[in-house]
Amino acid sequence: MRGVIFDLDGTLADTSGDLIAAANACFRDLGLGDVLDPTQDAGTALKGGRAMLRLGFSRTGTHGEDEVDRQYQPLLGYYDAAINNHTVLYPGAMEAVRDLRGEGYKVAICTNKPEALAIKLLRSLDILDDFGAVLGADSLPVRKPDPEHLHETSRRAGADPQRVVLVGDTDTDRNTARNAGVPSILVTFGPGGGDMAALEPEGLISDYSQLGAVVTRLIG
Repeated sequence: MRGVIFDLDGTLADTSGDLIAAANACFRDLGLGDVLDPTQDAGTALKGGRAMLRLGFSRTGTHGEDEVDRQYQPLLGYYDAAINNHTVLYPGAMEAVRDLRGEGYKVAICTNKPEALAIKLLRSLDILDDFGAVLGADSLPVRKPDPEHLHETSRRAGADPQRVVLVGDTDTDRNTARNAGVPSILVTFGPGGGDMAALEPEGLISDYSQLGAVVTRLIG
């Protein structure tokens, strides 16, 4: 069975606003105020909690890597408590997912967001049932860009791991697909979109209406 495996943050949904709000809550706890900007720092937000903390502390010059580690769990707690105040699905994303399912592709999510948070977010967006499997950063002993994260996601969705394409928005997604020996499609409409062509993926899309044709070209 053929499959289309999606990244979540920055690919299916813009989650940056809620992620930055969680990081800023940590900075406020430390008396630093709102260090990150929801627009300017959206790209960093989609690289994960530690990336946001490091960026914030680099601006304040007050804390090092030890504080990044200490604040990571509080950040996840803040995010868990307000996971869908600002998050929006990208236009056409779910229409494309449902079209792929209708054409017989297995669809799943392979994300470096903790699995419980990914499932909570998908449920809050009312799209959890659209995916045959959801694997997060802590679902396995390895995570993207390790190819086994993608392989196991494919297997759990019922797809042949060698007949899938990974849809993502970062070099991590590109490298995961390369390591797994399968093609990648990168989206150009997220915060990192301007850099996607330089990663030389097998496919690029600027709108979800283009996804079906690119998937067909790459895996039939």
